[in-house]
Amino acid sequence: MKNQTKAKKSLTVTLEPEDNQRLLNLCGQYNQHLNQIEKYLDVEIQNRGNEFTILGQEKALKKAALAIQTLFDLTLTDKHLTPAKLHLFLQAINANELTSESKTEFEKTSIRTKKILITPHSVNQNNYINNILKYDINFGVGPAGTGKTFLAVACAVAALEKEQVERIILVRPAVEAGEKLGFLPGDIAQKIDPYLRPLYDALYETLGAKTVERLLAENIIEIAPLAFMRGRTLNSAFIILDESQNTTIEQMKMFLTRMGFGSKAVITGDITQIDLAKHQLSGMIHALTILKNEPGIGFNFFEAYDVVRHPLVQRIVTAYERAQKKCK
Repeated sequence: MKNQTKAKKSLTVTLEPEDNQRLLNLCGQYNQHLNQIEKYLDVEIQNRGNEFTILGQEKALKKAALAIQTLFDLTLTDKHLTPAKLHLFLQAINANELTSESKTEFEKTSIRTKKILITPHSVNQNNYINNILKYDINFGVGPAGTGKTFLAVACAVAALEKEQVERIILVRPAVEAGEKLGFLPGDIAQKIDPYLRPLYDALYETLGAKTVERLLAENIIEIAPLAFMRGRTLNSAFIILDESQNTTIEQMKMFLTRMGFGSKAVITGDITQIDLAKHQLSGMIHALTILKNEPGIGFNFFEAYDVVRHPLVQRIVTAYERAQKKCK
């Protein structure tokens, strides 16, 4: 305890100009924003007017000081900071994606569809979008909640609306994650439908339900299990293989060789959540190994700090990562 007390240092930040409305926006009601910064970065913050004194470890002090100054700068244009906005901002701070020079300004590549504008929340997400625009084949690897599937679907929708592709094909392996398909009601299409539901959700958000239903009926959007891809050649299509950690080596090779002229493919997955039988090697892991030096293919690896769900999700992902490292 004595050593910890000695290790703590203090840093004072004075915000100019002294604007009570902006300071209130920064601190939040009953200082809830300051409390959120304290909890996330493990520091103590005391403020009197526009003067903020931060107590903590040296590395955390610098991040907290940068957070307070940058958030105050943001209050000039953002009149209503929220805990959700603050959470995403703190993730970038904690991941060292913001510096005192760049603040929040890295050059963001947004995706615009007719329904919504999607802006990346982290440098990794931004690089992912840029790679999708640049390369015809891209891998997006990382934990749940990092936006891998959603951003890929958004890029696909934007490409379709710009007539860069003629159709969107969304694919998933129908692997039984501890549940038997045979016990589910309905025919084979109805049995696999729950496995494809996350893809529907992303489409509904980027296009709207009515448009999605119309494009599905016209076969401009196709959602199918991986097994249905065998023997096909897909031209002028934006193809997304989701949950690809659950492909076998043969299935991954089959999928990658479906690409025709004018097509793009995005392969997403989380290699920590493989539901294949223990003796089977994941096709995604195999592909990442053998294709890593091939030109013209983009690779993006997301981390726990890229998670854009509830703050607890990030900590849960990190806890599982620590546990897995200990088991190795």
